[in-house]
Amino acid sequence: MKDFFVKTARKYQVIDITPRVQEIVEQDGSTDGLCCVFVPHATAAVTINENADPNIGEDLHNALAKLIPEGVWRHDRIDGNAAAHIKAAILGPSETVPVKDRRLTLGTWQSLMLVEFDGPRQRRVIVQIR
Repeated sequence: MKDFFVKTARKYQVIDITPRVQEIVEQDGSTDGLCCVFVPHATAAVTINENADPNIGEDLHNALAKLIPEGVWRHDRIDGNAAAHIKAAILGPSETVPVKDRRLTLGTWQSLMLVEFDGPRQRRVIVQIR
């Protein structure tokens, strides 16, 4: 198991983490297998999405904002970030990608994305290959 850290700069942000994960896959030594990418955070997520148009991140955040409004949840009485928890739960904390010949088998337009819902923060990304 390997990990790395990503420092987010904004409250809502989508960051392509594919190069860092691919580097770990290459260093691991496993030719084929599965690569699990996990974030141990309740207000961040990992997803696979398009990498060609940076607007997809804004579109994703805008769509989720329409579905999950800010400031109307019981948890907001504690620390005001209930919407971030709900959004992260919907997207989920992990993705698994097959590995073939030491390469992530993502599609042409796919990348692994860290999705921040409660930044700026430092986020840990855990990578496990089997």
